[in-house]
Amino acid sequence: MTRDSIPKVLIVDDREENLLALEAILEDDNIEIIKAASGNEALKIMINRDISLVLLDIQMPGMNGFEVAEIMRSSSKTSEIPIIFVTAINKEESYVFKGYELGGVDYIYKPIRSEILKSKVKVFLKLQNQKRIIMQKAEDLERKIAELEKTKTELKDLNSKLSQMAKQDGLTGIANRLSFDEKIQDEWIKHKYEEKTICLMLIDIDHFKLYNDTYGHLKGDECLKRVANILSQLAKGNNGYVARYGGEEFAVVFPETPIEDAVKKAEMLRKSIEGACTYENGSSMCRSITISVGICSTVPNADLSLEKFIQTSDNALYKAKKKGRNRVEYIDEI
Repeated sequence: MTRDSIPKVLIVDDREENLLALEAILEDDNIEIIKAASGNEALKIMINRDISLVLLDIQMPGMNGFEVAEIMRSSSKTSEIPIIFVTAINKEESYVFKGYELGGVDYIYKPIRSEILKSKVKVFLKLQNQKRIIMQKAEDLERKIAELEKTKTELKDLNSKLSQMAKQDGLTGIANRLSFDEKIQDEWIKHKYEEKTICLMLIDIDHFKLYNDTYGHLKGDECLKRVANILSQLAKGNNGYVARYGGEEFAVVFPETPIEDAVKKAEMLRKSIEGACTYENGSSMCRSITISVGICSTVPNADLSLEKFIQTSDNALYKAKKKGRNRVEYIDEI
C-alpha cells in the first residue's frame, strides 16, 4: 500500500493529552494519523488533505464539534467524510440525534475503550474504502458510457458517410449506378401508384474516347466532371435526378414529365453541354464535346416493366447516335 493510498484519520481535540492518547490507540502501519487542536485547524486540514475518517471531539472552545460538522456538510470537499463524535457527556437522545443529523456516523464515549475505538475505526474505514471503490467504479462506468456514446455517434456518422460514398460516384460527386437503380425503382413504383408520367434520359458524351486519347485521362476526367456539373445544375432546377450511368454515360430522371417537356429539357441540356469541353480532331480545327440523348416518357402500368422502360430509353439513345450524334431522340410508344 502506497503512502497516498493509506487511509488518513483526523483526530480533532483541543487537549494535547487526548490527541496523544487517541493516536497511541490507533497507531498502525496502515493508518496515517493527523491531529488538529481546534475546529478551524481541522477544517483547513480537510480542505488540503484527503481525509478518510474524522474523530471529532464535541466539547471544544471556540468552535465545538457540532459546528465543525455543520461546516463540513456545507462543503463538497468535506461533506462525504464520515464523522465519529467523541464526547464525555450527555447521552440523551436529542443530543445524540443532533450529531446524526449533522452527518455523524457514530459516537464514542469517554473514557474510551481502545478495542471499541479500534473496531469502530476499522469498520468505518472499510466502509469508506468500499464507498470510494463503488464511486470510482461508478465514475469509470459513466466515463465508459460516455465513451461508448461518443463511439456510437462516430460510428453512426461514419456509416452515414460510407453509405453516402457507396452511392456516390467518386469522380464526379453525383449519384452512381447503384444509387440510380434504387432511385428509378422508387420513382417507378411511385408513378405507377399515382398514375403519372415518368421520364428517363440516357446521355452519352459523343466521341469521348477520342477526347481521352487526345488529351489523356486527366483531361478526360475534367470533362466528365464538367458535364456532370452542368447536368446537375440544370436537372436540379427542373426537379430532376442525375446519376453517372456508365463510363461516359449519364442518366437523368424527371418525375411527372410528359414527352414534350422532356424533349425541351433534353435540348436545353444538349445546348448547355455543347462547347463545355473542346478538343482538336487531328487538324487545326477545334471541335466541341457534344452529347447524344435518348428519352422515354411513359405512365407505368402493370403490363410494362421497369427493365423495358430503361431499355427503350437506351434504344432511343442508340437511335440518336446512329443519326449522327449531338441530337435528342425519343420513343414514346413502348
